[in-house]
Amino acid sequence: MKTKTIKFIDLFAGLGGTRIGFENACKSFGYKSKCVFTSEIKPYAVSAYKNYFKEEVAGDITKIPSSDIPDFNYLLAGFPCQPFSSAGNRNGFLDTRGTLFFEIERILKDKQPDGFLLENVEGLVNHDKDDKTKKIGKTLETILCKLEALGYSVSWKLIDASDHGVPQRRKRVYILGSRIKKVSMDGFPTSKKTLGDILEQNLPHLDTVFTKKLLSHYQIKDLYGKAIKDKRGGRDNIHSWDIDLKGPTSKIQRDILHKLLRARRKKYWAEKKGIVWMDGMPLTLEEIASFTDYDIDILKKELDDLVRKKYLVFEHPKDVVEIPHISGGIQKVRQHKTSIEKGYNIVAGKLSFEISKVLNPKEVAPTLVAMDVTKLAVPDGNGLRRMTVREGLRAFGFPEDYSLGHLKYTDAFDLLGNTVVVPVIEMVSNKLFD
Repeated sequence: MKTKTIKFIDLFAGLGGTRIGFENACKSFGYKSKCVFTSEIKPYAVSAYKNYFKEEVAGDITKIPSSDIPDFNYLLAGFPCQPFSSAGNRNGFLDTRGTLFFEIERILKDKQPDGFLLENVEGLVNHDKDDKTKKIGKTLETILCKLEALGYSVSWKLIDASDHGVPQRRKRVYILGSRIKKVSMDGFPTSKKTLGDILEQNLPHLDTVFTKKLLSHYQIKDLYGKAIKDKRGGRDNIHSWDIDLKGPTSKIQRDILHKLLRARRKKYWAEKKGIVWMDGMPLTLEEIASFTDYDIDILKKELDDLVRKKYLVFEHPKDVVEIPHISGGIQKVRQHKTSIEKGYNIVAGKLSFEISKVLNPKEVAPTLVAMDVTKLAVPDGNGLRRMTVREGLRAFGFPEDYSLGHLKYTDAFDLLGNTVVVPVIEMVSNKLFD
């Protein structure tokens, strides 16, 4: 058995992290391994994959017949999460047709490999869940049912990568299937790393108006782990008015802003206005006066000044309305309800500023997502900078010789934000061979 070459295919391959983890597991058990087929459609993912593995990549898997795929032992896939038409197994392939999981199902049925390893987002566990008494939603229920109907013993587990050797909180669902016996998903070894273990040193700092404002108000170590957004509070949050980003604010104005920040989220105001509650609503002058201690004329003067400086906006509250959808049917959206009196509201949300969070080198990073990773700041010496692509690769456990240097910064992190954690893939793959 040790001389056997384990053949596998790599679907929705991205950067090839699943392949690397699987190959590492094969090697640790003394098996040779060979990737006989790879599929990926995003152009710069294909470019990165070919640059590292020096192999060709097939295109859209939905257009490739099973007969064109060489025989293999294991199927690897980090497939997108999509809703199915129904749950259960009464409709056969009709349950999943039109989704990318259908392609996995099709290939498993036609090629009959020994097993598979699938990876998906945390949300898959509760996707399409309408019964609180159930452990999982209809989508995952359907997936497991379909895989078992193909003759596999199937097991799954939700795993946080930060417990297994990478400094990033990243919960993902891993599904294993084997024709031999059900694979245990218990007893995984744990290990911890912090961001400080992967960070580079003495790199160029950001030198902008925003960072200068930030560093003029806070020491670098006081910024560790701080979020920067205006629509939330708490000890680990910095607001734009705390650093006078849009202009100087008085003690009275900062007091008003902090009280408004808390009060505008209370469901009481939605009930009073007759609108569907939302997480933060504009409040009128009289409503704000009810929880502050200032003379109403002074209060109006200060609120209007905050509107002028753009810390606040004066607007009608929003309510949920139903409008026709372009594809037919009805969709629910939020629109300003002009029949209700205008009020004062906080302006800026999570991604409104140049930096949304300063990472703490002594802790782990939040889940790195393509949309907001470029707004994370890394402390370096006495300044702040962006996370480097190398640090991003390390946060996912990629080998040091893996390079994305030929890609644009935004493209590199777009791929990283959707990739797998290599050490976790290796750890889970070990269970197939254990």
